[in-house]
Amino acid sequence: MINFILKNPYLILRRLIQVSIMALYIFANVYGLTILQGNLSSSLVFGMIPLSDPFAVLQMFFAGALISINILIGAAIITLFYFIVGGRAFCSWVCPINIITDLSSFIRRKLGFDTIQKKQPASRNMRYWVLALTLVLSTILGLGAFEFISPISMVHRGLVFGLGFGWAAMLIIFLFDLFVLKNGWCGHICPLGGFYSLVGKYSFLRVDHNHDKCTECMKCKEVCHENQVLWMIKKESIPVLSGECTNCARCIEVCEDDALNFSIINRFAKK
Repeated sequence: MINFILKNPYLILRRLIQVSIMALYIFANVYGLTILQGNLSSSLVFGMIPLSDPFAVLQMFFAGALISINILIGAAIITLFYFIVGGRAFCSWVCPINIITDLSSFIRRKLGFDTIQKKQPASRNMRYWVLALTLVLSTILGLGAFEFISPISMVHRGLVFGLGFGWAAMLIIFLFDLFVLKNGWCGHICPLGGFYSLVGKYSFLRVDHNHDKCTECMKCKEVCHENQVLWMIKKESIPVLSGECTNCARCIEVCEDDALNFSIINRFAKK
């Protein structure tokens, strides 16, 4: 166990953060604890600081809803935070669905499904089309289209108030990722992940690659859910600049050459 923790510090930390966030929401509902109240779409920290999902707010805007100043402030805080640390850090460090998709990905590798399925039958750009469709439908229907059917919201509400349809959502995503499409939900469909990849496209916290240390073992690409962002492996020393990187640090953990590490990118440096 100690050896596992030492080899996977970021994985352990991610799970602790994900579980802790859900626990705080549950404690707020059951015991009235005011550290973190609400849900992943709209929350209050210590009963004072608003936090809002900017994609949910964007859907509300397209739906024609009147948006309060507190919700706008909350959306601005979250957007600024993920703009700095990497938008899709939400996907790997906060979203409860990540635990399900990580498990599915792990089982796929163990069963050898990734070896059998050499080519993905769907484009990762599909999530951006789903994002655009979500906003169109929000405009037409007058409500947040993705929020209405979001498995992320279903699982979150289920964990806090009792699973219900949350069980079905988790099972469907797990089986879909396992048997149909590798990293299908997070890597190809989820519009929230697509939105956050746009938010984090110019973020400061990045995974940096040192080509001089790399022995080209390719373990990083094997575990990466968005391995197209690691195109520089075998080529050059350069940070991962794609907003589609989730900053999960799995590539850093499996790299025995110390060729991958987090770094702060100076976006204001003159080129």
